[in-house]
Amino acid sequence: MLYSYILYLTTYRNNGSETTEVLYSAENVMNALLQFLSKANGRIDSCADHKGPSVAIGVQEYKKLLFALKTRGIKLRYITEITKENVHYCKELIKFEYDIRHLDGIKANFSVSETEYVASTTLQEGQPVPQVIYSNVKDIVQQQKYVFDSFWNRAIPFEQRIREIEEGIEREFFEVITNHEKASQIVIDLAKSVKKEALFFLPNDKSMVMMDRSGVIDYLIMVSQNSGTTSTIKIVCPISEANLDIVKRISQKAPAIRILNGYNCPYGMYIVDDEKALRVELREPATEKISEAIGFSVYSNRKSTVDFFKFVYELLWNERAFNEELKRSDKMQKDFINIASHEMKTPTQAILGYSYLLKSHPEKREEMIQAIQRNAIRLQKLTSDILDVTRIESQTLNLNKEQFNMTELILSIIEDYASRIENDSNSNVKLLYNRPKEDVIAEADKARISQVISNLLSNALKFTREGVISITSEKKDSQIVVSIKDTGTGIHPEIMPRLFSKFATKSQSGIGLGLFISKSIVEAHGGKMWASNNDTNEENRGGGALFTFNLPLTIQ
Repeated sequence: MLYSYILYLTTYRNNGSETTEVLYSAENVMNALLQFLSKANGRIDSCADHKGPSVAIGVQEYKKLLFALKTRGIKLRYITEITKENVHYCKELIKFEYDIRHLDGIKANFSVSETEYVASTTLQEGQPVPQVIYSNVKDIVQQQKYVFDSFWNRAIPFEQRIREIEEGIEREFFEVITNHEKASQIVIDLAKSVKKEALFFLPNDKSMVMMDRSGVIDYLIMVSQNSGTTSTIKIVCPISEANLDIVKRISQKAPAIRILNGYNCPYGMYIVDDEKALRVELREPATEKISEAIGFSVYSNRKSTVDFFKFVYELLWNERAFNEELKRSDKMQKDFINIASHEMKTPTQAILGYSYLLKSHPEKREEMIQAIQRNAIRLQKLTSDILDVTRIESQTLNLNKEQFNMTELILSIIEDYASRIENDSNSNVKLLYNRPKEDVIAEADKARISQVISNLLSNALKFTREGVISITSEKKDSQIVVSIKDTGTGIHPEIMPRLFSKFATKSQSGIGLGLFISKSIVEAHGGKMWASNNDTNEENRGGGALFTFNLPLTIQ
């Protein structure tokens, strides 16, 4: 309580010696402090808010008192909130041999000795204390000693806090938040502080809408665009009509951001850069304001807490990813059966049809037999591809490795395709092979590698009606690198993201299994396969495509 113009004095006496007084005016305050300090014997314990150090050092009269205490050998324990603004005052206090500790948000301003207690209700930076409470009542002194010791045990050493400030280290905290406005602001600030990693578990579809309105989604898109593959941003959120446009915008502008369809749940989780974690309870699921939606929250930057939340998040993510994968696998299996059965019907019906026609039109025997052979070969390849896909997905694709000359293998494949080109009147394509100066000996499954090269050549011919298809093979470091480059239509932009997946094709012939099988064969050998378009026009097409794969090298 503050009285500006009067001196309020209350005196409680116990056996004629104990007294408690509230004193005002600079003279009375100074006299009370002098009396308190003069009676101190051995040690004084003091607490002050963040303004306290500037009062102790900035007011000359008080600074003289510090010199007097040091001269008398009085030890001082001092608790305050050390900040960037008052750290230089705190360093000055250290010179008086203070034992200083830091405590966040400390508001108490008091000192206690063996027998007396003084306190101030308010402090003004660099200004004398306007009033004090003085007491030598034993119970009050003992109580304040207990309060001080409680603060002291929670406070951190001066050196640790100085290091945190000078090195920009954020002190550990664990905070339980019941203020909805504060919690909602932390959600926004936390999401907008992302540097490289963000893990968000959103409780419902409206949560994403609220984050979008607050600018968080645009910020995450910017982080992803600027950092590319070095950032990890993952979001689990129920996807509905309410947020579908936002999800599409994220996918278009920042495809590296991974989003999984979640389920409605009573809490949300936000983990940023392995540094901070926030868990919130959903109070009002239907509201469109973050501050109204959020209830009880836990906020911390403790490593153990952040690691725990991250562990829980990964469990939730993996569970959702597994469910999504099951759905995709089920759909792909159904699609596979539908497409394969449809594709198998076409050559089968053709073979049966031409077989019936062969009986009734013997004069067209040669033409009919050629048509039957074409469809039989097509059916055979389709059956073989389906078996290969089954082996790959069941992880039963066996490799019969042997040593062979990669150069000779490529030459034999080129000879086969060269004859096909000659017999195709619609094709005006040249096959070129940049034969290496030194033959390359590979250790691999010769038949499977031949299948890979044949698939790539077949694709190149399919999309190149005129121009050049060139093949190169070379030894590079400890690998064999084979490239096939064409001048055809290039890879369609819709296909590029799923180029090596099953059924990825824009061709009217085939069902899009060749590249999936080829890449799987190469990877089974410990190699890699990749592709790109050759030009940089608007649609990234028209200049042909380049397919490359590598294999581990065995030199003989």
